[in-house]
Amino acid sequence: MSHASTSSSLDRRTADSTPLDDAASLVDDHVIRRDDHLNAPGFEIRPDAVQDVLSTLKQEAGFDHLSCVTAQEYEDRYESIYHLTSYDDRTREASVVVPTAKDAPKSQTAEPVFRTADWHEREAYDLVGIEYEGHPDLRRILLPETWQGHPLGLDYDQNRPQIVPYTENRNPIEADAEADDGETMLINVGPHHPATHGVLHVEATLSGEQVVDLEPDLGYIHRCEEQLCQQGTYRYQIMPYPDRWDWSGAGLLNEWAYARVAEDMADIEVPDYAQVVRTMSAELSRVLSHLLAVGTYALDIVGEFTATFMYAIRDREKVQSVLEDLTGQRLMFNYFRLGGVVWDLPEPREDFFEEVRDLTDHLATALSEYHDLLTANELMQLRTLDTGVLPPKVAKSYGATGPVARGSGIDYDLRRDDPYGYYADLDWDVVTEDGCDNFSRLLVRLREIEESAKIIEQCVDLLEDWPESEREIQANVPRTIRPDDDTELYRAVEGAKGELGIYLRADGTDTPARFKIRGPSFSNLQALPEMAEGEYVADMIASLGSLDTIMGEVDR
Repeated sequence: MSHASTSSSLDRRTADSTPLDDAASLVDDHVIRRDDHLNAPGFEIRPDAVQDVLSTLKQEAGFDHLSCVTAQEYEDRYESIYHLTSYDDRTREASVVVPTAKDAPKSQTAEPVFRTADWHEREAYDLVGIEYEGHPDLRRILLPETWQGHPLGLDYDQNRPQIVPYTENRNPIEADAEADDGETMLINVGPHHPATHGVLHVEATLSGEQVVDLEPDLGYIHRCEEQLCQQGTYRYQIMPYPDRWDWSGAGLLNEWAYARVAEDMADIEVPDYAQVVRTMSAELSRVLSHLLAVGTYALDIVGEFTATFMYAIRDREKVQSVLEDLTGQRLMFNYFRLGGVVWDLPEPREDFFEEVRDLTDHLATALSEYHDLLTANELMQLRTLDTGVLPPKVAKSYGATGPVARGSGIDYDLRRDDPYGYYADLDWDVVTEDGCDNFSRLLVRLREIEESAKIIEQCVDLLEDWPESEREIQANVPRTIRPDDDTELYRAVEGAKGELGIYLRADGTDTPARFKIRGPSFSNLQALPEMAEGEYVADMIASLGSLDTIMGEVDR
């Protein structure tokens, strides 16, 4: 296989501007001016035209994936950015920018067009202060309703004391139930720390044992990761943070999300050798995450602690030992650097390659055990087949990605559809299942471990034969990175849970002016009511577990 560099996806987008020009012509009446975003040139529109523009772009131009909504405040205005792309062609991207007046930060909601805008706009209102007219439930999502001020606003007083009174939760459909002579009961699932997922509170309204209303309640561990990154320098101080967004073992995938957006912004080209090392380590990280998801799911659904859960922990230990030899860490790896990785493979290389091959050989045997214990388990099938059903159209409306989307038959994977690293030069398959249920999501993760092992083995073959004189682990990166003022960029990678994206806006200094994290768990979790309402409360627990939500990625 050739080691020649391939053109970057950013270059490809820049060269192919025709689709966006065609899309812009569809909504030309609403466009104020064209806006320059590096990878997704967009356009500014009037605040009262949001639904018309997004609906037209969705229906007529094929932009059916609202991947992220970014809100920010400038000295003279507020701004919402709708990051659009297509499930069928991820390289088609558009940025729809909605500026609003400083004294009246109000714009039309996008929720009737994209259901996922519900939570994204609530977060924008909560943290920045933009109001979305026509929103079905515009209230805070991460902070208590009594909170004073908006933490990402320019004039927010961080020293202001806050009083958060305790108010008893009430049944949201109690009046309707009384009118129908029925009885409902509100139960609180949490807030507690369910295994390793993080603190989540689910307000479930039951009629008997059936769920008639459900709302995930977020914000119990809001961690200010975006603000921390906005205070760090591009090159040195931000990279340690991504490991902590998803602590299930997906840290290297998170690091790559930041590396990709910063490298594109600073026009840094990563050497091919470092790309192969990144690809191998990222897939090891993906296996870590999926093993934890499978093991804890067995614990949630069939109480399988002594076999499946401990098998998963055993196999995670094997993966962690390999990553410890490579990175020096077992959980918070901090191995990626802008331009490459921090150091080369451990010596002696032959021993490391043997260790990795032993691991991939073991995973093949272990996966057959997992299928015997789980997918062939009658109790697991009874709990997961035809429960938590998420049809493809609904999944797309909520912006679902990763195993959640692929378990609904959506053939969408950024490793293939928006190539980065060395994935385009390797032989592997995107895993999809058409069952759209909890069982399909479990099966996708088990099959993805198999595909990750194939990728890892191919990377080892490449690295083993790589000429010693060409083992370049880092590009020549400037000591201080200062992108031009008002440079904007949104980039994403295929994280363990799905599309992990980051929006960066530069202000000419060595720290970002805006750092927005698009965690896949945030959008995936929003679809839980669609999966659980009308089913039994036990099925709701199975559906929640099938999402493999990590709350550190939700409460960023």
